[in-house]
Amino acid sequence: MPYSSNEDLPASVREHLPPHAQDIYRAAFNAAYDEYAADARHEEIAHRVAWAAVKRSYLKVGNEWVARR
Repeated sequence: MPYSSNEDLPASVREHLPPHAQDIYRAAFNAAYDEYAADARHEEIAHRVAWAAVKRSYLKVGNEWVARR
């Protein structure tokens, strides 16, 4: 299911990512969810795509996600 706001994201995303990274995650998830709708695993694929999108802009340092420079 696509997410209409960051408050709708899974707790594991909301509690760990900064707001901008949550925006990236949500946008990537929603786009991938639609793109892979015909695949039975479209929700799993969308989550993987979303995390990959976050990792292009953010880096996990310890327990914190920080913007890449």
